[in-house]
Amino acid sequence: MRDDLPPVRPRRLRATPAWRRLVAETRLHPAELVLPVFVREGASAPLPISAMPGVVQHSLDSFRAALHEAAEAGVGGVMLFGVPAEERKDAAGSAADDPDGILNVATRIAAAEVGDALVVQTDLCLDEFTDHGHCGVLAADGTVDNDASLERYRSIALAQAEAGSSLLGLSGMMDGQVAAVRDALDAAGCTDVAILGYSAKYASAFYGPFREAVGSTLRGDRKTYQQDPANRREGLREADLDLAEGADVVMVKPATAYLDVLADVAATSPVPVWAYQVSGEYAMLEAAAANGWIDRDRAVAETLLSIRRAGADAVLTYYAAEVAGWIRQGRL
Repeated sequence: MRDDLPPVRPRRLRATPAWRRLVAETRLHPAELVLPVFVREGASAPLPISAMPGVVQHSLDSFRAALHEAAEAGVGGVMLFGVPAEERKDAAGSAADDPDGILNVATRIAAAEVGDALVVQTDLCLDEFTDHGHCGVLAADGTVDNDASLERYRSIALAQAEAGSSLLGLSGMMDGQVAAVRDALDAAGCTDVAILGYSAKYASAFYGPFREAVGSTLRGDRKTYQQDPANRREGLREADLDLAEGADVVMVKPATAYLDVLADVAATSPVPVWAYQVSGEYAMLEAAAANGWIDRDRAVAETLLSIRRAGADAVLTYYAAEVAGWIRQGRL
């Protein structure tokens, strides 16, 4: 440092809450948060998810209440997951495109009740609906059949669009899924329905609690179609492929352990980039807070800020409605 320059004292800009607020480089806004919601077929009351304290599988009645709570909090949208009855699961995931299947029923309710206030989004995958728990249909040898799965995705996309979904979250990680679904939607005249590509979705240990949340029957793993956690460049390549196929939004999932990938994608993507703070991330925060090891609210805010700081334009998080409330109260 040159001797003739005045001393640099960055602490000047940290001296008071007003200063810190004025010079903050990253902020949270309710509209940048998306709330994932689970709706269980046949439930008469909300059912707690043991691995995710505070999160439930909703009945249709409690689902309606959750929708209005989210809308009043000002969050950007809701991502809907259906949890079908066990007897409704089969090898093809037939309940996924059944108009009377739980996800499509819930989507119609959401579109009618809060469709003007929230972006109603639906998970387009098969794992919740299949008796084997994989994200696609299986070939005779037990492997996931990519192209046969794409045909199922086409049909599910049309069912979800018909039910009123504004954005389809393609989470199955099949090659060519964005192009297949875009083609099906456009051919059916559903040109205004957007596609969220779960582009960089890793085969992560952090999905464990989610499998309880959706009643997954998975045996084995999904390493042949979800990405290897060791690979960074591959995440950007997958996002580029989805962009070339017509994705309106691209996603990195999970969030916190993949902030490098998120930053890579955000640096080059011409469309919005989202990230999913997944069930395991939520469960870890809740467990540590319950044991008194961390300040829960500060840790939640810090993790969400880190995801936004890395480049996410919006974050799917189970804390969405709660944090939106904090923001509206001036706590963040």
